[in-house]
Amino acid sequence: MKNNEKYFFISKTPAIFLVNIIFLIFFISCASLSPVNSSREHPEPFTDIESVEPQWQEFAANIGYYHGKTSSPLLEFWALRIDLDSPDTNVVVKGGTPAKDGSTRNTKVTSFVRRNGLIAGLNAVPFDVISMFEGRPVKNEGVVISDGELISPVQPNYDALVFYSDGSVQIVSQAEIDAASIENIENAIGGFNSILKNGQPENRTLNLQPRHPRSAAGISANGKYLYFLVIDGRRKGSMGTTEKETALLLRALGSWDGINFDGGGSSALVLRYRNGRIRAVNTPIHGGIHRLERAVAGCIGIRQDASPSMEK
Repeated sequence: MKNNEKYFFISKTPAIFLVNIIFLIFFISCASLSPVNSSREHPEPFTDIESVEPQWQEFAANIGYYHGKTSSPLLEFWALRIDLDSPDTNVVVKGGTPAKDGSTRNTKVTSFVRRNGLIAGLNAVPFDVISMFEGRPVKNEGVVISDGELISPVQPNYDALVFYSDGSVQIVSQAEIDAASIENIENAIGGFNSILKNGQPENRTLNLQPRHPRSAAGISANGKYLYFLVIDGRRKGSMGTTEKETALLLRALGSWDGINFDGGGSSALVLRYRNGRIRAVNTPIHGGIHRLERAVAGCIGIRQDASPSMEK
């Protein structure tokens, strides 16, 4: 396989070729627009991850937006900084789309944002059915607690981002979440494992070398700020990160603790733009096709009382 073939999926099959052309046109025309002011944006360049110093732009009230890149390793990433002390800002957690028969159906992050009136959404929980099509039965491989209700049970081998009723937020082992503790939890969303603890990458990340697109979340040392992070991979302009690099990038953004969510082709940070349009700011890649968003399971998002105009 030639080097550039691992980044671009081009098939001699006419239908697949046409799909690639359509998504390429969409990418060129829309993906480089800023969600802050709808002008064309360029990521702020840095040499390496540890030199990243974000200059946050106001995306919404008490929410900062940042788009950056590094040259060593070659990465492009997007982030949000959410002020959890803001009374108009609410965390929303869902396990997918509930069905009438009680099952959970998969959903794209764009649909999650649209259906719940959010301004931002990020994929989170690993799941069992991989598809570009929405509405298929899906199982969350980890805990989902939404407004105090247990939607999906714990996966004791993984960790979770937990929002407690007293306003505090922590990253904990899902094995610690039991019937008694749920009474004190407002929202919780599972991921894979903790990657940043007390400002340092977890020991288990130090020798892990695989690079992938990543979705992750972090918490500031004082618990005031929540960070959403998405990192592109599997494309020419961004090679993806290891878990340690993801932790270091969360730290550079301001995180003290951090968790690695489901990644790869599932990674998507979706924002509601100023004009009401809803789209992923990064480049999701499902089945090798750029800008093709995967239908996922549990997601985390942000709703504000004074939200921008809603796309119907």
